[in-house]
Amino acid sequence: MEIEKRLEALGLVLPEPMKGPPGARLPFVNVRVWEGRAYVAGHGPLDPDGSIAEPRGKVGAEVSLDQGYAAARQTALAILGSLKRELGDLDRVAAWLRVFGMVNVAPGFNQPPAVINGFSDLILELYGEEAGRHARSAVGMAVLPFDIPVEIEAEVAIRG
Repeated sequence: MEIEKRLEALGLVLPEPMKGPPGARLPFVNVRVWEGRAYVAGHGPLDPDGSIAEPRGKVGAEVSLDQGYAAARQTALAILGSLKRELGDLDRVAAWLRVFGMVNVAPGFNQPPAVINGFSDLILELYGEEAGRHARSAVGMAVLPFDIPVEIEAEVAIRG
């Protein structure tokens, strides 16, 4: 339970599962475990109760770079919450392998990597260089679901 102790020491809370907007149909699982890996579906920033976090909109317009960074950090917590529910223990994550970060960008905004650093910085802080270091893409998108500023998916190696 080392990762959970680190989260607690940082004063961070894993959110409840996402409460989708009324009428939204989401026919997939948040985490699919297969042959020693967990494939994590795209997650967005959540408040502790599982509701979609504010602010919403495009980074570089309605959402500032700092707010985008914070949204990516919140997205890391949402992913960790899903992994905790699926795996039972976040220490079962042996290594973060791949991260795909998408940023809802205003025309001309060219700093998606700086936004997704909010995710990467938290994962590295919690898991350290050896397990936390990951391959990553950070791209700008014209739109993301529910007008969220950030969506991130991941692949991790798991123990047992």
